[in-house]
Amino acid sequence: MRETKRIGLLDEIRGFAILCMVVYHFMFSLENFYDVNVPIFFESWFDIIRSIFAGTFIFISGCVCRFSRNNLKRGVQCFFLGMVITFVVAFAQPDFPIHFGILHLLGISMIIFALAERFFEAVPPLIGIILFAFLFLVFQNVKNGYIGFEGLFSVTMPEDLYKAGVLFPFGFTNPAVSYSDYFPLLPWFCVFAAGSFFGVYAKENALPRWFYKTRVKFLAATGRYTIWIYMLHQPIIIAILNIIFNERT
Repeated sequence: MRETKRIGLLDEIRGFAILCMVVYHFMFSLENFYDVNVPIFFESWFDIIRSIFAGTFIFISGCVCRFSRNNLKRGVQCFFLGMVITFVVAFAQPDFPIHFGILHLLGISMIIFALAERFFEAVPPLIGIILFAFLFLVFQNVKNGYIGFEGLFSVTMPEDLYKAGVLFPFGFTNPAVSYSDYFPLLPWFCVFAAGSFFGVYAKENALPRWFYKTRVKFLAATGRYTIWIYMLHQPIIIAILNIIFNERT
């Protein structure tokens, strides 16, 4: 999963985003596995912040795909790791299944980019960014049963799409099924795609010089190993919390 060059600010932001994700999962574990009340965990504004950091991570992943030599290979690897998490969680934490988490999303997004690279090369970057930003807004309410903008125009999606049970990767969730760490292609692929068009400017050195410099080495180093941090952080969190709470009993 190598890129041809590093961009300091992207690594730093990606590192910060993955650390925020670690903190979120730490609070999630406290709240759900150890009955520790974390008041902000159920605040609506906290969900917005979570989505912003996750969206930033996805956007940057789309951006750096412009530097990859083989997005198809990277996508298959990323999706495979997502499936590993799915199977592990199914046994370790069956009440919180991960059907289509962020690694599944990124893996499929990389594969789509690789297979449709001619399209992504043909569309002007600014048009691509605007187009997929708009599509993100259009599709952000798929999980609520419609697409479009409430109060302006909207289209109610057929109930059969949600009852089918196999369309959850696209955001059509079955109400009878529990979904955790859920990042469906609609709307999140749009964020990845917008990032891929922004990556054109980054690759062509069209951004300000400060964008390419590394300032916080710790964050930059963290940003280079996000996939392994994502794979390993939850078991480490559970191990630490087990030690802490077992010592108290």
